Amino acid sequence: VQLQASGGGLVKTGGSLRLSCAASGLTLRVYTVGWFRQAPGKEREFVASITWNSGSTDYEQAVKGRFTISRANAGNTVYLQMNTLKPEDTAVYYCAAGRPTSNSRERREGYRYWGQGTLVTVSS
Repeated sequence: VQLQASGGGLVKTGGSLRLSCAASGLTLRVYTVGWFRQAPGKEREFVASITWNSGSTDYEQAVKGRFTISRANAGNTVYLQMNTLKPEDTAVYYCAAGRPTSNSRERREGYRYWGQGTLVTVSS
């Protein structure tokens, strides 16, 4: 089982990036997929999730209206479209898959499988 996060890079404030989370060895459509991020010196925090059953989405307050999580119509990939990026969005972004409860969907322990992370740097 492997999750591969990609798409990170260096972007200026106000710019956009699209992160991808590609899976091998598991079918993402039967898991809730989450994106988390970890800035230097900080704890890893929840960013967004999309549920396996209804496809409903959830976002951390600071990214609502700027980030969009979605599934590919075909294939085994989940995306995180990030618009209007800010310097405080700078972090390593991780994708994860699991079957969290509604109480654990925004928590690391709700996810069983993790990707290796992709670095997003937003310059001011």
